[in-house]
Amino acid sequence: MSKRWRQDQLGEVIAHELSDLIRTRLKDPRVGFASITDVEVTQDIRHAKVFVSVMGSEEEQRETLATLEHASGFLRHELAQRLTVRHTPDLLFRLDTSIERGTHVLGLINQVSAAGASTPAAAEEAQSATAEKAK
Repeated sequence: MSKRWRQDQLGEVIAHELSDLIRTRLKDPRVGFASITDVEVTQDIRHAKVFVSVMGSEEEQRETLATLEHASGFLRHELAQRLTVRHTPDLLFRLDTSIERGTHVLGLINQVSAAGASTPAAAEEAQSATAEKAK
């Protein structure tokens, strides 16, 4: 069993509750289509990094993150009402681009399979392009 079970468990509860709060209580139109993908809670349970995936352009993503940062006090207060912990963690919002990266890699795989990759040079070229994009 992991030594971080309490942080992991609290992170899951915070992710669920924040998702509900953003959907139901946050009425700011600048928050686009955002979903909480993960929450990492520090060992002392004073800070929580909230990873948010936002669908839209880079401008919409920046605006959504800025709005969430601005509303972090409200969200923390509402979270304190729902949780039964002594100290509600400070919320730090970070953009999660893992879904976009996954979509990009899947597109590259589809390109390679559509091309047939019949020659070893074509397969090697596709692999190097995928490695460069991952960086």
